[in-house]
Amino acid sequence: MGTASPSRGRNRRGQGERLREEIVATALRLLDELGDDEALSLRAVAREIGIAATSVYLHFADRDALVLAAMERSHADLVRAADEAEAAAGDPVGGLRARVQVMGTWSHEHRGLYKVLHESAVNQRCDTSFKMELGKRTTAAVQRCMDEGLAPADDAAAVSLDLRAAVHGAVSMRVNEPNLPWEPLEQQVDRLLTKLVGVRLP
Repeated sequence: MGTASPSRGRNRRGQGERLREEIVATALRLLDELGDDEALSLRAVAREIGIAATSVYLHFADRDALVLAAMERSHADLVRAADEAEAAAGDPVGGLRARVQVMGTWSHEHRGLYKVLHESAVNQRCDTSFKMELGKRTTAAVQRCMDEGLAPADDAAAVSLDLRAAVHGAVSMRVNEPNLPWEPLEQQVDRLLTKLVGVRLP
């Protein structure tokens, strides 16, 4: 963790939202380093920014509230990255492939956030329905492949869930058992797309 910045004075009017954003950004960085939200404290976040802990409590009632905000931000970032990758692909199969590859590589590159996003007890204590959005968009991408005759007709929601479960498993095993002789994640994702969705990849 970095050295705390010097303590600063009170925010001028209208800067409260900017401080909230800085708190969330700092929490995201620390969570990615820690890989365990139970190890995060509001005081540690305040110390990193160089503010009093009471300033954090003005924006977040407790640690769960801050972790939830960080989870929602990281999920939104992942959704946006997957959307952009799919849009750039130009065809349904390429779009699905790009979307799932982003899901896999993001989770692999942000191992700490991945663990928090999927393994935190905050998932049981708080409303995390925002996480359904990524699944809905992946299901829509699978459906587009089926509609174009590029994948066998099936229940797109069930196929999408199988695919996401498999990709999450592949990432989780890499995160928790990094010393196994893993092949490149992209190759495994391509194989899962072929076997579970039935698309043909170049």
